[in-house]
Amino acid sequence: MATLYTVLQTLLPFEWAAHHFMLNAFLAILLVTPLFGLLSTMVVSNRMTFFSDSLGHGAFTGIAIGVLLGSVSPLLSLILFSIAFAVFITYIQNKSTASTDTIIGVFSSTAIALGLMMMSYGGGFNKFSSYLIGDILSVTPEDIGALAVVFLLVLLAWGALFNRLLVLSINASFARSRGIRSFWVQCAFAALLAVIVSISIQWVGILIINALLVLPAAAARNVAQNVKQYHAISIATALVSGLTGLLLAYYFNMAAGATIVVVSAVVFFVTLALKPYFVR
Repeated sequence: MATLYTVLQTLLPFEWAAHHFMLNAFLAILLVTPLFGLLSTMVVSNRMTFFSDSLGHGAFTGIAIGVLLGSVSPLLSLILFSIAFAVFITYIQNKSTASTDTIIGVFSSTAIALGLMMMSYGGGFNKFSSYLIGDILSVTPEDIGALAVVFLLVLLAWGALFNRLLVLSINASFARSRGIRSFWVQCAFAALLAVIVSISIQWVGILIINALLVLPAAAARNVAQNVKQYHAISIATALVSGLTGLLLAYYFNMAAGATIVVVSAVVFFVTLALKPYFVR
């Protein structure tokens, strides 16, 4: 990492680049925000906003299970629980006659209540409260390495799933008629979302992480003319918002995660105002 720090400090002759914690946060944003922008497109197109929000709510339970087991890393427990949680919701959605928002609401409220109950046992909730708002400046060099691996794996998985997800977002019945196993594709995408939410929640925060899975694509839909533009603008929105939010948070001493979301929201409202000029 020392060599990488030296290179970055040469390329970025700014005062903030002298701090290693800022360089770690900078690298983390370069790796994770494009993934949010990419996955955001299908979250919005498939009307999965409430679903992605439930993953953040259920994260408390995953963390709590890891803590209670003692020998299990809270992050590993969080990832495994979130994947299982996402797949189980997808399964129930496909098997139940209840409305989707009702099913997700039941699981979401139950998971966060259960997690809060377990975390507060013995009065130990305060040490986990940081997960509510996150801290991007707490990223370590080891985290950067893990993020790089996740970045590559998600891109590979996205390449394998994209065409099927696109057809599903257009018409589920047509997708099934073309031999696409919608349930397994939905499970795979839900697992991807779960992994990204799990690894990012400690830096972004449970309260606002869903916004990063919605705002980039929502802004892109306002002005995009085709699928390529939709994805490119969503990724660019997430990346630019991440970098801008990080720098604003540094110079004005604010919470970085919240600042990133506010910048994303500003981009959304700007594109919303410009929407009439792009609609043909």
